[in-house]
Amino acid sequence: MLQKPESGGLPIPQAEREMDGGHDSETQALTASQEVAPSPLLQESPKEDLGAVREEGAAEPSLTLKGARALAAKTLSRRRACLRLDRTVAELVQFLLVKDRKKSPITLSEMVKYIIRDLKDLFPEIIARAAEHLRYVFGFKLKQLDRKHNTNILINKLKPLEEEEEEEDLGGDGPRLGLLMMMLGFIYMKGNSAREAQVWEMLRRLEVRPSKYHFLFGYPRRLIMEDFVQLRYLNYRRVSHTNPPACEFSWGPRSDLETSKMKVLGFVAKLHKKEPHHWPVQYREALADEAERGSVRARARANANPGAGIHPW
Repeated sequence: MLQKPESGGLPIPQAEREMDGGHDSETQALTASQEVAPSPLLQESPKEDLGAVREEGAAEPSLTLKGARALAAKTLSRRRACLRLDRTVAELVQFLLVKDRKKSPITLSEMVKYIIRDLKDLFPEIIARAAEHLRYVFGFKLKQLDRKHNTNILINKLKPLEEEEEEEDLGGDGPRLGLLMMMLGFIYMKGNSAREAQVWEMLRRLEVRPSKYHFLFGYPRRLIMEDFVQLRYLNYRRVSHTNPPACEFSWGPRSDLETSKMKVLGFVAKLHKKEPHHWPVQYREALADEAERGSVRARARANANPGAGIHPW
C-alpha cells in the first residue's frame, strides 16, 4: 500500500487560528461537504450537476414545491462549495510548485494569505489533499523544514508509485508519469474512453491549461499529442457520427503492457482516500483483467517450457 502524505499533521499558524471565526454560507457548505468533495477525475460538467439536482428534487414525491426548491437550492450550494474546495486545492498545488521552482521556503502563513484566505477552517483538509496530489500526480512530497518558523519544502520523488512490485516506465519522470496516470485514470473511470473536450476540462480543473506553457510539462497539449499518443500510451481517434466532429482518447497498447486497470484504479482510489472496490463496476472489470493477464502469463510459461509437467513414469 502507498503511504499517506505526512502533511496532514502540519500545524495551522497561530496567527491564523486567532483570526475571527465568522463564516459565510459557502464556507459552512464546504465544511459539511468536504468528506465527499470530488477530485477532477470524477467531476461532471455544470449542466450535468444541474440535472442531478433536478433529479434529486424530483425523487421526493411527498415534498411540496417549496420544499423541493429548498432541497435543490441546498444541493446546488453544496456542489458549488465542493467545486470551490477543488479549485482551492488545485491553486495551492500550483502555488507550491511555483515556490519550489524558485527554491523558496514555503510558509504556512503564505498559503493561508494567498490561497486559503477565508477557508482557513478547512486548512488541514486542503493541505492534505494538495499534498496527495503533489505526491501521486507530480512526484513531490511536502516536507516540513523548520517547525519553529512553519516552513516547508518539496522533495522530488521520481516514483509516485514507488511501492509497486514491478517497475514501470510509463513515460519517464515523476510529473510526466503523474499526468499520464491522471489521464489513464480519467479514461478508465469514464468507461475506457473519454472525449477530447472532457480531458481538456479535467486538466483545466488541475490548473493545467492545455495550450499554455507549464513549467513541469511544457505545453501539455503537445506533450499529450506528440509524446503520449505517438508513443502509443494513448489512442486518439475521431468519433463517428458526431456533429460537430469530436475525437476521443482511450488507452494505447503500451499502457496495457506497462500498467494494468487494477493499478490505475488503485491510483484513483489513493487520490480519493478510498479502496478500489468503492467503484464496483470498475473493480469487477479490473479483477477480470487481472485474471486474463494471469492466464496469458501461464500460457506463455507453458509454451516456453513445453516439457514441464510431463513425467515418463
